[in-house]
Amino acid sequence: MTMRKHAPFPPAVTVFTQPVHFLAFGFGLGLSRKAPGTVGTVAALPLILLSATWPLWAQGLLALLVTLAGFWICGESARRLNSHDHPGIVWDEIAGWLITMLVVPVTLWTLVAGFLLFRFFDVLKPWPISLLDRHVGGGVGIMMDDVLAGVMAAVLLWGGYAFWVFYW
Repeated sequence: MTMRKHAPFPPAVTVFTQPVHFLAFGFGLGLSRKAPGTVGTVAALPLILLSATWPLWAQGLLALLVTLAGFWICGESARRLNSHDHPGIVWDEIAGWLITMLVVPVTLWTLVAGFLLFRFFDVLKPWPISLLDRHVGGGVGIMMDDVLAGVMAAVLLWGGYAFWVFYW
């Protein structure tokens, strides 16, 4: 059976009654008909705010656990939906924004900048993100392009933050 790139959205009842879809769809936020990835990314905000006062190792562990869980969650949800990377699956965006926010203190400005940078890399998918997106399938493929987008956004966010703190 061939997997579809974009399967139709499942009924909301399916997302809210099947735990793997509930998690993969960002607790239901991925059901948004307009920009589900952007809306779904917001599901990371409570985790970011909750962990903002934790030591860096604990924040990193949270991001790692969310990412590792995402390999299975995204892959299983996509398999059940018969889709390569369903647009409603947003667990990968949650992990990506968590990774982005690891490198700076959480303030309104860093949240906004981190969100915009992450979404920029996730939507435009510059190389090597585009390579991963096209050639790596399953939960690993779904997750890794957003992990890489999160890392690229984190590097720029940290650079901008460091410049602001030390040279402004």
